[in-house]
Amino acid sequence: MRLTSILVGAALAATFATTTVADDLTAVSFGGAYGAAQKKHMIDPYIAATGNNVLFEDYSGGIAEIKAQVEAGNIQWDVVDIEVIDLERACSEGLVEVIDFDLPPGDDGMAAADDFFPEALANECGVGVIFWAIIFAYNNETIGDTVPTTIADFFDTNKIPGKRALRKRPQVNLEWALIADGVAKEDVYEVLATEDGQARAFAKLDTIRDDLVWYDSWSQAPQLLNDGGAVMVQSANGRIFGAIQDDGAPFAMVWDKMVFDLDVWAIVKGTPNKDLAIDFIKFATNTKPLSGMQDVAYGPTRKSAAALVDPSVANDLPTAHIDKGLKADGIFWADFGETLGEKFNEWLLQ
Repeated sequence: MRLTSILVGAALAATFATTTVADDLTAVSFGGAYGAAQKKHMIDPYIAATGNNVLFEDYSGGIAEIKAQVEAGNIQWDVVDIEVIDLERACSEGLVEVIDFDLPPGDDGMAAADDFFPEALANECGVGVIFWAIIFAYNNETIGDTVPTTIADFFDTNKIPGKRALRKRPQVNLEWALIADGVAKEDVYEVLATEDGQARAFAKLDTIRDDLVWYDSWSQAPQLLNDGGAVMVQSANGRIFGAIQDDGAPFAMVWDKMVFDLDVWAIVKGTPNKDLAIDFIKFATNTKPLSGMQDVAYGPTRKSAAALVDPSVANDLPTAHIDKGLKADGIFWADFGETLGEKFNEWLLQ
C-alpha cells in the first residue's frame, strides 16, 4: 500500500508541487487511527511527491488554540483539520483564510465543483475531507443483559446502570439531551436557540450527572470502553470502527440519532506558508487520498473517491445511516457556541 501511495504521489507531483526546495509545513489533526490514515494516504504521499517536509501534530479540536495563535500573531500551525461545527465560528471570527483557489478535477476528470459533494465546499474557509458521525458505543462483554438501541437508552440509568462517557463540550451533548427528552430531531436547533430549550437540555443532563465521565480527546473513548471506565461512550464512529477492525475489540455502535457533519482542511489566518498550505490541500483532497479515509470508516467528500470505497466497508460509513441522524448545524454553533460554551462550563462547576 505504501508503494502504491508513493507511485501515486510521484505521478501527481507535477500537478501539485509548487516548490522545488524542501519547505516545512505544519499540519494538525486529531491523532489516533484517523491521523494515521491521513498520514498514510495524504501526508506521506505528499512528502514523497513534493520533497516538502510536513510536521504532523495532534490536537483535541475546537478553535481555542487557533484563536490564541492568531490573536498573538504567533502562528505555529499552517493547515488544520477542523470540524465544520467549529469552522463556521473560526471563519466568522477571521481565524482561518478564505479558500480562494481552484481545486483540481477528480481522477475521473470530473470538475471539482461537480465531483465534491455540495456540503464539502459549502463553507468558504475550508475544503471537505470526510463525513463523520458522533455515535455512542458499548462493550458487548460489559454491557450486561440489556443492550442499548436508542439515544434514550443512553440517558436511562435505571434500564442500563453504569457510567456514560461524553466529550467535554456542549456540542452534540445538548442536542442528544433534548432528543432524549422528547424533542424531534428536526426541531432540536429551534428549541436549543431558546432560553427554555437550553434549560431543558441542561436539566436532562442533570438526570445522569452522577454517572457521567468526561474526556477531552476522541482517543480516550475506546480506552474507556476497553478498561471498564464506562459502559457506554460517545465517540467519533471511526474510533470505534478502528478498535473493532484493528484490535478485535468487542464493541458495538449505535447509530440512532447520530450527529453527522464534515471535517475540512483549513488554513490558519496569517500563516507565512499559505502557498505551501494551498499546495498541500489540493493534493490531500484529490480522489486517491480521500478514498483512503475508508480505512477508518469515514465517508470521502468526492464522488470519484466514494466510487473507490470497498463494498464491505460501505455500511460502516456515516453516509449509510443518514436517515437515522441529525446534521450538525454549524451556523447555529457559530451564533450560540460562545454563550452555550460559557453555560456548559458553569454547569460543569455546579
